[in-house]
Amino acid sequence: MNIPLESLRPCLDGAMPAVVATAAPDGTPNVAYVSQVHFVDARHVALSFQFFSKTRENVLAHPYAEVQVIEPGSFRHYRLRVQYLRTETAGPLFEYMRAQLAGIAAKTGMDKVFVLRGADVYRVLDIENVDPQLPPAPPLPDALLALRRAFDHLGACDDLALLADRALAALAHGFGIRHALLAMLDAKLDAAPGAPGSALYTLASQGYPVSGVGAEVALGEGLIGVAAQEKIPVRINHRTPDYTYHAALRVADPALPRIPLPVLANPHSQIAVPLVHGDRLLGVLYAESEQDAFFSHTDEDALVVYGRHLAALIDRIAALPDDEAAPGALPAATQSGAPLAVRYFAHDHSVFVDNDYLIKGVAGSILWALLNEHAAHGRREFSNRELRRDPRLPLPDFADNLETRLILLQRRLAERCPDIALEKTGRGRFRLNLARPLALGAA
Repeated sequence: MNIPLESLRPCLDGAMPAVVATAAPDGTPNVAYVSQVHFVDARHVALSFQFFSKTRENVLAHPYAEVQVIEPGSFRHYRLRVQYLRTETAGPLFEYMRAQLAGIAAKTGMDKVFVLRGADVYRVLDIENVDPQLPPAPPLPDALLALRRAFDHLGACDDLALLADRALAALAHGFGIRHALLAMLDAKLDAAPGAPGSALYTLASQGYPVSGVGAEVALGEGLIGVAAQEKIPVRINHRTPDYTYHAALRVADPALPRIPLPVLANPHSQIAVPLVHGDRLLGVLYAESEQDAFFSHTDEDALVVYGRHLAALIDRIAALPDDEAAPGALPAATQSGAPLAVRYFAHDHSVFVDNDYLIKGVAGSILWALLNEHAAHGRREFSNRELRRDPRLPLPDFADNLETRLILLQRRLAERCPDIALEKTGRGRFRLNLARPLALGAA
């Protein structure tokens, strides 16, 4: 091909509809619009299969077609000669295209009609520029420069809590992203990371009225869940009701306590990027905007690189040795006021303080263990190492993410129950501070 397929990626964002031409076995031509032409790699594209149409009937019988795409900004037309190879009905490519179609469908008022049945993968045999006389579109903003600015702002950091906050601030500095959150993977005790039943919890956010620290998203639900489950970036550039995060927070019983995810009510652009180090999923970086088409394909590429860099930093910090220095003399503990009624429910490790929901899961079990140690032995100094050895805690043997769980607990306490606080006293060491006496109860 004289024209690299990569250079046509602006034509494949769904901003302008594409046209596909096929022929029946008897030579009868058929021309139809197609919702999506998705860039797969340097030699392949995928077309959205939504209806049992004449187009699909033709390519199954005669696997060749021509696809015409339009470059936004210049309105140059390109013709792709393609050969049908296969249809994917599950997996990363299918999920990415299904999310994209949700945005396209809502933009065109067809969200009740457009349902992706499959992703039809084609080999690109040739590309023709139909309008060579037209000037090219203006170049996109330099995503590489934005990435460099983000890295510069991120800087060096050996503290995971500080890194989480800097990571989001760097997005604003480099890419102009005002609304974003960082969600970390929380695997079940008896499941491998990324297995069904695992979830993600919000560790940090920026640009929202509330932090949403501790809010959960199940794997496979919404953009965050899909990006985590498939380990792929997912980008939507138009408002859609199908992939908002209200849907991702559905629970079987509405009465169950939950922390709302801090997202825009009507985002017009969204992107979720998995944080992957090696083959391990650590979490997801999610960003959104009130503007249509805010994230370009070059932004997606740059944010994938940023996400992998961030995952490597998180993994490096988690591997640093704990500080084994003995703690100094404890300040005198002063407690006053009515006792805090703290109630623990073992079935989901949830903790309520004065009948208000605080937290659940591993972080809830950690808090309950700390409070019981204090009540039984008066202890206030603790270490990560002893928590990892504590049989009462439902920590997996691998990738326990203990440090991020403690940051989550520390931030949730600061927001909802400042009378109980965790104070970091060194790497892998912390102190429990109580402003009021406790009244513990379990169910």
